[in-house]
Amino acid sequence: MHVPDGFIDAPVSVAAGVAATAAVAVSLRGARRELDERTAPLAGLVAAFIFAVQMLNFPVAAGTSGHLLGGALAAILVGPYTGVLCVSVVLLMQGILFADGGLTALGVNILNMAVVTVLVSYAVFRVLLKFLPSGRRSVTVAAFAGALLSVPGAAFMFTLLYALGGTTDVPIGKVFTAMVGVHVLIGIGEALITAATVGAVIAVRPDLVHGAHGLATPLKLRVGGELVDAPAAAPVPAAARSTRALWLTGLATALVLAGFVSFYASTSPDGLEKVAADKGIDSKVQEHAAADSPLADYSVKDVDDARLSGGLAGAIGVGATVAVGSGVFWAVRRRRAQDPTASSTAAPSAG
Repeated sequence: MHVPDGFIDAPVSVAAGVAATAAVAVSLRGARRELDERTAPLAGLVAAFIFAVQMLNFPVAAGTSGHLLGGALAAILVGPYTGVLCVSVVLLMQGILFADGGLTALGVNILNMAVVTVLVSYAVFRVLLKFLPSGRRSVTVAAFAGALLSVPGAAFMFTLLYALGGTTDVPIGKVFTAMVGVHVLIGIGEALITAATVGAVIAVRPDLVHGAHGLATPLKLRVGGELVDAPAAAPVPAAARSTRALWLTGLATALVLAGFVSFYASTSPDGLEKVAADKGIDSKVQEHAAADSPLADYSVKDVDDARLSGGLAGAIGVGATVAVGSGVFWAVRRRRAQDPTASSTAAPSAG
């Protein structure tokens, strides 16, 4: 879904850049209410994890692959405003360091992959939780559905931008059918990854999952053949519970995925690349401004061993993303501390 330079003309790219800048500005302000001393460090980790998983292209059909977009995952784990910022940081790192996604198309990519995916997925997620039974399983199910629909939503946004400013003369109906069709399939992979990750975090630290705020499943005891609620234990203050173990585990997982598992990812073109090649959308694609970057195409320049080159590039990307992301969220957290009107926005109960 990374749009390169040359697919969308300059006026629409500029307009998309303005819209993306406005969305990021709103998200910076909104993230102050989502981030606290526990979740701010985790937001940088979420960005790094999304970067790592995006390197794992999975086969879809007919020589096409897909990869995680990450908007749904980020929104549910750390909140919608922070989620937009997480994916935007990933896109910035990919465009500057790895020549992935055009620099003039950065606004287009932020709209498609950050803003639209977060808006669609989080709206579906919140609506479903109003109707599903209260419980951790419902959060996971709602996360699956939100992620599933977010990917064709992003494909629809690309189609709209192409209709307004496409640089090639391809019937918009063909673009829409091809883009949405293949990205519905990719959405299944997105949904599985999102649900699995959200479910894993909820299992160990539900207090850190933004979408599960207020969720409480009481422990049941069998007394006289009947299940009754167990006496409530004295609550542990959230701020007193360390996030270090989760942070280190998440970082290690991201490094393994990007530095080792990525070598086995599908090499088939992703959904947008496949549609662009089949329909002729890529006939005016431009060379990336960072094509000579020492990390271009997720490989380290002058390292001949493909496995080592790709692994080093992935590890560097994870490190750079977690560093930049953590810096951004630390700064946002400081602004929250200085703003007496900002308060944590706990999501409503899942019931």
